[in-house]
Amino acid sequence: MSRMLTRKLLPVRNILPPVTKRASHVHRQRYDVIVVGGGHAGTEAAAAAARVGAETLLVTQKTHTIGALSCNPSLGGVGKGHLVREIDALDGLCGRAGDWAGIHFSILNRRKGPAVWGPRAQLDRQRYREFIQAELLSTPRLEVLEGSVEELLVTDPNPEEPGRHRVTGIRLANGSRPISASSVVLTTGTFLSGSLFVGHTVSPGGRIGDAPSSTGLSQTLRERLGLRVGRLRTGTPPRVLKDSVDLSLAKLHPPDSHPTPFSFMNTRTRCKPEEQLPCYLTYTTPGVERVVRESLHLNCHIQQDAKGPRYCPSIESRVLRFPGRRHQVWLEPEGMTSDLLYPQGLSMTMPPDVQLRLIREIPAMHRAEIHTPGYGVQYDYVCPTQLSPALQVKNTQGLFLAGQINGTTGYEEAAAQGLWAGVNAARWARSLPPAGLSRTESYIGVLIDDLVSRGVNEPYRMFTSRAEFRTSLRPDNADLRLTQKGSLLGCVSSARRDEFLRVKLRLQDAEAALRALTLSPAGWRKMMPGISVSESKNGTLSGMDLLQYKDVSFEMLASLFPEQLSPHIEFSERLKIEAVYKPHCDLSKREVERIQKEENMSLPQDLDYFSLPVSLSKEVREILDRFRPSTLGAATRLEGMTPAAVVNLLNYVQIAERKERMMNRSNAGQQEGRGEDLCARNASLPQ
Repeated sequence: MSRMLTRKLLPVRNILPPVTKRASHVHRQRYDVIVVGGGHAGTEAAAAAARVGAETLLVTQKTHTIGALSCNPSLGGVGKGHLVREIDALDGLCGRAGDWAGIHFSILNRRKGPAVWGPRAQLDRQRYREFIQAELLSTPRLEVLEGSVEELLVTDPNPEEPGRHRVTGIRLANGSRPISASSVVLTTGTFLSGSLFVGHTVSPGGRIGDAPSSTGLSQTLRERLGLRVGRLRTGTPPRVLKDSVDLSLAKLHPPDSHPTPFSFMNTRTRCKPEEQLPCYLTYTTPGVERVVRESLHLNCHIQQDAKGPRYCPSIESRVLRFPGRRHQVWLEPEGMTSDLLYPQGLSMTMPPDVQLRLIREIPAMHRAEIHTPGYGVQYDYVCPTQLSPALQVKNTQGLFLAGQINGTTGYEEAAAQGLWAGVNAARWARSLPPAGLSRTESYIGVLIDDLVSRGVNEPYRMFTSRAEFRTSLRPDNADLRLTQKGSLLGCVSSARRDEFLRVKLRLQDAEAALRALTLSPAGWRKMMPGISVSESKNGTLSGMDLLQYKDVSFEMLASLFPEQLSPHIEFSERLKIEAVYKPHCDLSKREVERIQKEENMSLPQDLDYFSLPVSLSKEVREILDRFRPSTLGAATRLEGMTPAAVVNLLNYVQIAERKERMMNRSNAGQQEGRGEDLCARNASLPQ
């Protein structure tokens, strides 16, 4: 077990007992930052605000559910794993918590390039919750209070800042004295006017087993602040007793033999490779579709207008959208000692007896017993175009929103927003300017930009395809992209900063050593017979150049040049990935520089953006047609414009200008030729 993980073992034992004492009352009536909600967004927001230096209060309905995995017991995946690595690079919690609680680690998408690999782990629910609680309760300047928030305290704005309102604190539902704060972060998850659905039964709440949130908070947002609020839905599958499932009828999926940690601070995971648990894959049958169709009249959730998650739909939605198909069902462990399985892909809201009929139509679960039935949730969300890139409500000074309240789905998306909202809430409280993340430097920047500039009409999920510069936004280099920025913002610990500086300098030394190794192509082929360097290639190749070849590894080069390269063997995978993507990253960097250089380039005002023969989304075409920017720089500042769209627009205009210049020169040459011919004919006339 690594030194970092050993150090983290102690707080779990020693700090958890005082939870009730720490959460029973507040020690002051005014804080810099108050965070409402103890889910993934709330815990990251509270910890980040406290790290930046703000006196912070986290208010949650139940302290023992802080850090609970409400739905699936997993973290990461394609796109989502990128977010976890970036959160960790900014010293967030969930990456280290995943390394502590993980029981099945795997890298998804390995058949593709490392830029779109998806680090993922199955988690032990109890271990994850314990780690998050221990971290929060050992964080300086952070207090936890158990309670329900009834309303926001709102007053007139500071006339020197934009906005029509200013938040000044919260009022609890128990009638206690108001608690004041300079800024408030709302991370209400599915609890904002939440409703639970099982069959025809509807009850208030955001999660089974928890009390419903008060309606006062939602009314404050709608009526007092005048925010546009919509309605979304989600769901969760039934939990199944493991002993009642015949796993021999499902396909075994083992974990990676060498677990890859999420955190840059960890060299290994708590769970040893041989201790990891497997997952199992099975499929739905025609009987599942039959049960769904026969029970639609008993299921009011599926008949509601609220939009559900397109990329994690209920089994009812899958059957209705894709009739006649079989659908994957992953049987995932819920913990090292848990007797439950999580059937990923079987989210459902039909009556419990019908749920049992349905799952027993799957061969591996023909005798399955349900421990907890699945259910659906509908909840309010705030249209995120009403937020700034700092995740602050534009019309309300000091009010920040993060997580599902902004229309997203998933732990990772919530945690990323929470961290950034917490950083900016603390900066607002300390009268510092907001901090921003661009699409070109992080997936968190892509996520926030998509939300605030485009909004949502269904729960938003992160994918690698959403990032235009994904070859440079990789899981392996999140620390190089973000940790120094986090250090400047004050949200990164000194231990992480020191480790980052060590890694950065060692990588620079390793790359310098590789570049110093230069041979001709023939020389490399002589030293490494069988490598695919072309015989027609001229000049010299460095070790860094050679690493770009698929059949060359850093270990191979280190065996040939042990004195120069063996000291850097711990970074072998990172150096290989960096070498492979260096040409692509250099191209992306040049494109960004081109945009900056051509900011003043004029855009023709008669352009028909809807018919331009260039790769632009329908949304981008509508934005350009509506605002008709006069220059490229003005186009880059329009909400909803992506860097890739700007590059494509720049290329089109420059090509069009070149064609126009060539045509003008050709026309001028033709006119000059006709003039000379006329002069010649005139000269031949008698004088």
